[in-house]
Amino acid sequence: MVVDGAQSVPHMEVDVKDINCDFLAFSGHKMLGPTGIGVLYGKKELLEKMSPFLYGGDMIREVKPESTTFNDLPWKFEAGTPNIADGIALGTSVDYLNGIGMEKIRMHDRELTEYAMEKLDEIEGINIYGPSDERGAVVSFNVDRVHSHDVSQILDSEGIAHDVSQILDSEGIAIRAGHHCCMPLMRTLGVQGTARASFYLYNTKEEIDALVAGIDKVKKVFRIK
Repeated sequence: MVVDGAQSVPHMEVDVKDINCDFLAFSGHKMLGPTGIGVLYGKKELLEKMSPFLYGGDMIREVKPESTTFNDLPWKFEAGTPNIADGIALGTSVDYLNGIGMEKIRMHDRELTEYAMEKLDEIEGINIYGPSDERGAVVSFNVDRVHSHDVSQILDSEGIAHDVSQILDSEGIAIRAGHHCCMPLMRTLGVQGTARASFYLYNTKEEIDALVAGIDKVKKVFRIK
């Protein structure tokens, strides 16, 4: 059993022994780290049974004309020159998050998400997907008769803002729009895609207020009452 922890590890405490998963994978860029690097945890007994999928320096213990002996874990799966710089940077990100405390991050996420749900629920003509409680720090929604890509484009129409006051004046709100790599779910919901706002430790309630104001602008642009 392989657990995709990309959306959970950055936001909450995860104990691989407690959940007893065989493998758990997560990416670095979702937890304030660099892109192009992540972590794959695997149970030792399973990793020892597996053959390497990449070949190169350091993953070999001994080579003979008639046989090959692979190196010990984890070097067996670390062929060639490793991504040293990004590995160090990812480790620094993990230390930073642990210094803040994953429980504090989780509480902050919950507070922002509850606030967002409360504010978005007050907007007429908006459809929110997913459970009303026990959700992660993400809200997927659609504005009636407006494609999610149009919502995203209008919210981010003035580029990146440098402070909250600029966001309020000129939007600059970055959300994701589309099928979010889950087309079967979109077909089940009967939609082409959704707009999705996600929150992390650096987000604030003022930014959620800016999102709500931006959605009001979307409705005005498309003349939706």
